[in-house]
Amino acid sequence: AAFPRQTPYRPAPLASLPRVLDPDEYNESLEKRQAQAERLAIRARLKLQYQLQLNNPHSAELIEDPAMLRWTYARTSNIYPNFRPTPKTSLLGALFGIGPFFFWWYVLKADRVSLLTRHVQL
Repeated sequence: AAFPRQTPYRPAPLASLPRVLDPDEYNESLEKRQAQAERLAIRARLKLQYQLQLNNPHSAELIEDPAMLRWTYARTSNIYPNFRPTPKTSLLGALFGIGPFFFWWYVLKADRVSLLTRHVQL
């Protein structure tokens, strides 16, 4: 059974052409391929250097992984770009931010009321 003849893809009016169907994705220029090869060479050199440091049995200094440093910075010091305000985070913020005030207000008021009622009954 032969496959039905496919019609050429035409992008929808409000949608862009998918990246996998873009001919420029596969027909790369020489400059683009050279830049990609340079990036791969730099990455391979950095990986080799890191592997040599990691597997050195006589190493005394701390090995710093730049990717781990970036990840740690992004998750701790630079929290706002990673924070997404959602109903859940808003409710949790209100619960942990304002909730303790209401809790202690109720505890202290109940204690004061119980002391006053005990004092009046005597």
